[in-house]
Amino acid sequence: MPSTGAPRRFRKTGVVAAAAAVVLALSACGGGATPQSDGGPVELRFSWWGSDKRAQLTQAAIAAFEAENPNIKIKPEYGDWSGYWDKLATQVAANDAPDIIQMDEKYITEYSTRGALLDLSKYEVDTSKLDKAALNAGKSEDGLTGIAAGINAATIMANPAVFKAAGVELPDDKTWTWEDFGRISAELTEKSPKGTYGSAAYGTDEASLGVWLRQNGKSLYTSDGKLGFEPSDVADWWAFLKELSEKKAVPSASEVVEAEAAALDQSGLATGKNGLAFWWSNQLPALEKAAGTDLQILRFPSTTGKAADAKLWYKASQFWSASSRTKHPVETAKFINFLANNTKAGEALLADRGVYPNSDVRAAIEPKLTPADIKVVKFIDQIKGELGEAPAPPPKGAGAIQEIVKRYTSEVLFNRLSTDEAGKKAVDEMKSAIS
Repeated sequence: MPSTGAPRRFRKTGVVAAAAAVVLALSACGGGATPQSDGGPVELRFSWWGSDKRAQLTQAAIAAFEAENPNIKIKPEYGDWSGYWDKLATQVAANDAPDIIQMDEKYITEYSTRGALLDLSKYEVDTSKLDKAALNAGKSEDGLTGIAAGINAATIMANPAVFKAAGVELPDDKTWTWEDFGRISAELTEKSPKGTYGSAAYGTDEASLGVWLRQNGKSLYTSDGKLGFEPSDVADWWAFLKELSEKKAVPSASEVVEAEAAALDQSGLATGKNGLAFWWSNQLPALEKAAGTDLQILRFPSTTGKAADAKLWYKASQFWSASSRTKHPVETAKFINFLANNTKAGEALLADRGVYPNSDVRAAIEPKLTPADIKVVKFIDQIKGELGEAPAPPPKGAGAIQEIVKRYTSEVLFNRLSTDEAGKKAVDEMKSAIS
């Protein structure tokens, strides 16, 4: 989300298919790294995506590392999300990958299985203080190819000002059901000025689909890299969205498409046009700044009204990964270890990439966090005892799934396909993408 950890809302847009295609064209990049250090000066290239604010924070962390390690220079390479994956895939194919790579959950399997990422377990990276679920997200049969840069959770954000203006009470997120969500959203729309809706629509992402599937005994993916659901499961998800649309609990089809193209600061939640919306937890600070008012983080509704049955999980917002072809694996691992475990890195990066996975660093930097960041940390801590089992990592080709979900959501909302037709066509395309 370009400026907040992953793209807007749960969306990962732009070059998904193109980047995946380039990666698929790569020959195996194995061969491993060959240490080249002789104790002399070393320059490492470090790439990431994100906003100008992220660049400032990250370069402050680089400066702190270089102050402690004067023989290691870090050369930053950064840009926005839309061009990042095309550039990285081209660099890897040309054997010119950066030494340190900010990696995303959608692509870590893609790159790992093709031998493009270094197994960090073979180097000195301390993982003892990292959240277990976040740590496991970077592990596979190819080794430890990613260290979580931050922890997120899928959430629903609420704008209390919209609720107050409509005279509607905020939901109790420990007990609300999907039926409550629909009822409250419809009531908000009815009691708000024209053009304001109770909730933004889901369906432009696969994160909310993942939550829905988990609550119904299914999963987005299986541990062996297959889809964990049937066409009827996603058809039911769209059927409920259609029901919300018919009750005007969410915007019309054309308004959903328009909202999808809007920047974060022009989103319905930020502009007071939605009472509820689907976002990752670490997006709260940017949303509050845009909204100019306090927002509230809520758990997802469940089918039972029990918080533990919401089946949320900790997601690694991004990973610190390394190229398997780096000429300086020891120094590269040293820098990643610094980012993950050093309080000075934490004081520079704060919560820009999500809640710090290292519990000691998290505690040390809390006094420096903004009130919005502290809200996120508290929410992440609150749900710790309610989390479901960590989901299987996205398989190769999973970068295409979100675009498939978004496209068929549009087909359903515009009544061009029935939910059953969309379910069958979408699942066929998804199977093809990850086969």
